[in-house]
Amino acid sequence: MSHHTAEHRSDEMNRCIQTCQDCASVCLETLLYCLEKGGEHASPEHIGLLQTCADICTVSAHTMLRGIEAHSVICGACAEICRRCAEHCESMGDDADMRRCAEACRRCADSCSSMSQAA
Repeated sequence: MSHHTAEHRSDEMNRCIQTCQDCASVCLETLLYCLEKGGEHASPEHIGLLQTCADICTVSAHTMLRGIEAHSVICGACAEICRRCAEHCESMGDDADMRRCAEACRRCADSCSSMSQAA
């Protein structure tokens, strides 16, 4: 019997995994949008932050999926990167795509923050 299935994890952890995966997808979609838009949206800092956020969200989800006890450390770092990414997206002005990314990042930050303290 596998201990790495959704039934064996807490509901909170399963939600966090999904939230991380969703956020990673939105960040990558937003990254492509920003490259197409150009200008400040395509700045190395902004693109780098979106990529880093997508990366750490994926690592966070995978760490929980693997049942690694150190997930709380990764989740804490993920929450911080997601917060910074959300702030950066919000600073880009009132743009629906940027708002969508900021909202996904804030949801993930909240979820990961809870998981990092649950350990």
